[in-house]
Amino acid sequence: MNHKEKKRKVDPVLLAAWLLAVVSAFFVHPDKTYFDYIDWRSLGILWSLMVVIQGLKQNAVFEKIGAGLLTKAKKGWQLSAVLIFLCFFSAMLITNDVALITFVPFAMMMLHQSGREDLMIPVVVLQTVAANLGSMLTPVGNPQNLYLFQYTGMPIGEFLSAMFPYVCLTAVLLCLSILMLPGKEKKLEMHEHFDTVKSFGSRRQIGIYTALFLAALFTVVRFRPWQVIVNAILPGEPWKILVLAVFLVVLGMDTQILFRADYALLMTFIGFFIFTGNMGRIDAVRTLLANAMEGRELLVSVLTSQCISNVPATLLLADFTSEYHALLLGVNFGGLGTLIASMASLISYKAYAGAYPDKKGRYLLVFTGINLVYLLITLVVHYGIINSFVG
Repeated sequence: MNHKEKKRKVDPVLLAAWLLAVVSAFFVHPDKTYFDYIDWRSLGILWSLMVVIQGLKQNAVFEKIGAGLLTKAKKGWQLSAVLIFLCFFSAMLITNDVALITFVPFAMMMLHQSGREDLMIPVVVLQTVAANLGSMLTPVGNPQNLYLFQYTGMPIGEFLSAMFPYVCLTAVLLCLSILMLPGKEKKLEMHEHFDTVKSFGSRRQIGIYTALFLAALFTVVRFRPWQVIVNAILPGEPWKILVLAVFLVVLGMDTQILFRADYALLMTFIGFFIFTGNMGRIDAVRTLLANAMEGRELLVSVLTSQCISNVPATLLLADFTSEYHALLLGVNFGGLGTLIASMASLISYKAYAGAYPDKKGRYLLVFTGINLVYLLITLVVHYGIINSFVG
């Protein structure tokens, strides 16, 4: 009974998105413009990436890489560093959500086997911070980046250079945090062998999924030679061809993977597209939001993310500013702070709370404290050093 109830539970953010969409429809009645609200290109590419990454995950690619790296870990700080930076670097390519879904349970297993459950909360919290901030480097790192990259048409070099200083800052802060972990020099005492992860799946499937992932990556960054090749083979918009290729290949190879994409997130996007599109057609609301954003884009997006999470904040605010660099930074910094500031953070929380339900309060306390410290330092560095230097 409880299992069935859990399955039926509706994502609260999805519910809120469609509630707002329905309410806004009373003010702007449905018409053919509704279809134009939706950024089908971003949704198509996001779906393709979700499916391909799930295919790689199904074949144990990420777990085996992690297990291989852990074979050299002998002390608490070494184990923690590998687990945390696995999330940091992998999130840049496989998204913060998938990095946490993959490596948080993996980390909990490794810490338990090594008798270092005292490190469980700080490591899982730092993994979450690492995934949320590591993912901000690339357009494919998280949904808000992918959307803004497509929406603004920003060149890839400009995008990477805007985010690079803050990713470097995060790496430094993570290293300092690891040095402050309790018992960091204590040697590990493994109850079982580290390499408990199943072997790689089908090498053929891994090769095909890797090729599809590269195709998705080239489509995202608008890689010109790739676009020329695609158009020569099958004329049309590259993203549509990508979606078709992913669908047909995966359908014929491993149909179940098609059902593992995060369709709740895609439907959430559509709901917010309708809501924000309608708001943009109400002059009073558009003026109000534009005035609120003017000159305060970064702070407004950070604060909005704390209340509704950074992906909905991106969709809500993107139409009301032309300062896209500030918005991009704000919604990524905004993933720090409250538990709902980044919906990816809930993945870690649910994994930990499921294993240690009596310690949920302590987890939330540590999570909030570390996130607020990271957010404060990031904002201070931005306004006090980087922004001043660039200005």
